[in-house]
Amino acid sequence: MTAASLYLDLLKKVLTGTLASQEPDIDDPRFLPGFIQHYITGDAYTMVPRVRLDNVQACIAEVLEQEIPGDFIETGVWRGGTTIFMRGILKAFGVTDRRVWVADSFQGLPEPDAGRFPAEAVAHASDTMTRTYKHFAVSRADVEANFRAFGLLDEQVRFLEGWFEDTLPAAPIERLAVIRLDGDYYQSTMDALTSLYDKLSPGGYVVVDDYGEDLWTYCRQAVDDFRRDRGLTGELTRVDSKCYYWRRPR
Repeated sequence: MTAASLYLDLLKKVLTGTLASQEPDIDDPRFLPGFIQHYITGDAYTMVPRVRLDNVQACIAEVLEQEIPGDFIETGVWRGGTTIFMRGILKAFGVTDRRVWVADSFQGLPEPDAGRFPAEAVAHASDTMTRTYKHFAVSRADVEANFRAFGLLDEQVRFLEGWFEDTLPAAPIERLAVIRLDGDYYQSTMDALTSLYDKLSPGGYVVVDDYGEDLWTYCRQAVDDFRRDRGLTGELTRVDSKCYYWRRPR
């Protein structure tokens, strides 16, 4: 293995909290207690399983190799682990002309419209979401501190703080090569797609973290609605049972 691949492998283990322990199996019916213990009360910097970081790495490696122009963005970052990994990939390969955009409210998930999205409203108001997850609120200062801990907070990292409907339409992003959506809910997903997809270079990737979830979110419906309305027919590829991606045709 090269020094770069060794560094990125170690970075993935630290970010996912798997340096000395196993990550929970997302398809195990008893997943929730292990999820809370490993990610929420543990020391992981991301709730993204290792296979999804492998997917991020593969997408970025492809656009770098094929010189697909554009920056990288994640919409919904929690503790920042996936965007830290994106920046780490650029550092490992000495790429200095691309940025990583870190988009989040930094105050948790927006409250869903209960009339349009009843399952999301129920999940949002649940004890688990409110007391245990705290609506996944992590402050910008804490995310910046996490970047700094890895030596990766610099001018190639840009923060977009606020609700997606407010920040993404006017974001000073010229071109994107990888868009990673992790806004959980229908409207957050739709806001990100509506504002960002036209900036995605041909050959670039859209990764949707919660496309396979169907018990508590309408994320899949948002993606399907957007793709239908835009006439997008590119194949959705499975990363794991919850995460899917597609590539914009060249």
